Amino acid sequence: MESDLTQIHRWLLPLSWFYGAGVDIRNALFDMGTLRSVSYDIPIINVGNITVGGTGKTPHVEYLIRLLSGRYHVAVLSRGYKRKTKGYLLASTSTAMEEIGDEPWQIKQKFPEVYVAVDTNRRHGIERLMNDEATKDVEVILLDDAYQHRYVKPGYNILLVDYHRLISDDRLLPAGRLRERPSASRRATTVIVTKCPQHINAMGFRVIMSSLNLRPYQQLFFSTFSYGTMHQLWGDDTLDPEALRKDNTHVLLLTGIAGPRQMEQDVRRFVQHISPLTFPDHHYYTKRDAEAINQAFHELPKPHIIVTTEKDAARLKHLQGLSDEVRESTYVLPIEISIMRNEKDKFDKMINDYVRENKRNSSVAP
Repeated sequence: MESDLTQIHRWLLPLSWFYGAGVDIRNALFDMGTLRSVSYDIPIINVGNITVGGTGKTPHVEYLIRLLSGRYHVAVLSRGYKRKTKGYLLASTSTAMEEIGDEPWQIKQKFPEVYVAVDTNRRHGIERLMNDEATKDVEVILLDDAYQHRYVKPGYNILLVDYHRLISDDRLLPAGRLRERPSASRRATTVIVTKCPQHINAMGFRVIMSSLNLRPYQQLFFSTFSYGTMHQLWGDDTLDPEALRKDNTHVLLLTGIAGPRQMEQDVRRFVQHISPLTFPDHHYYTKRDAEAINQAFHELPKPHIIVTTEKDAARLKHLQGLSDEVRESTYVLPIEISIMRNEKDKFDKMINDYVRENKRNSSVAP
């Protein structure tokens, strides 16, 4: 497949067998009811994956927020990966990024009317959202990255699969990047193949559909990234990405996300000269990183700018040590997703129907 990024470390396969045995036992205990999954009398939509690394969860959660927040009180519950706090925390627009993590912070800044909470114990977090005075009017809860958190049984389970690393071609950790076997996809209500190139033909769609081998009750959709107008991270200027091609601009693409390859490929559609500067996913930038950014930017021919992601912007915003030129030249490229194959209306209807038909009652079901 085009740009396939699947790499299997076959010498680690014996360790994957042991890992897989542990995962199988855990799932069997849930399937038998020995470990208890709890469902709630409120629409709960989970957006997650079974791979290590980015599949585009945050843009898909934001898509659901835009779809639902006009009619319902929406809450987003995340574990708050790499945050510097513990327990349950309800965010406000003044909450520091370090307290809740970069992705929840990004969502709260973009959607201040939405409840955003973090808690590693998802059941505790859901119950706080449902019962606390500040949030008890919540009508829909979006779980961010809780596909393996089987102590909660969401009413609608969305599994994201990276186009460049299909679960059917991958292997369990540590030989591959799967947290669970591909058969775990059967728990999904809907599967979305993400980060798709915009020019897939009909045969390409059919190949993917066949390889995933979904159940008849499951729906399959495909999504691709779309990009908005860039805006300065430390300023009010905006920039149309298409203008960069005309000016022959050199771009330092600064990312600390999992799987930045698709973004790089997309940006190359409107920029001829790209120099990637990549850091690990959720990377907290340091003064040494600031020096590396300054140096990399200084070495680029002019005209030049820095382009980064919204998630990185949350971690760069208060970074000390960046030069004035870097701060004036750093632009954030907003990422949204588009449902492909003219199936947006179908997807939206499925989500809206689920929420409407599962309005909150007054009891908790086992």
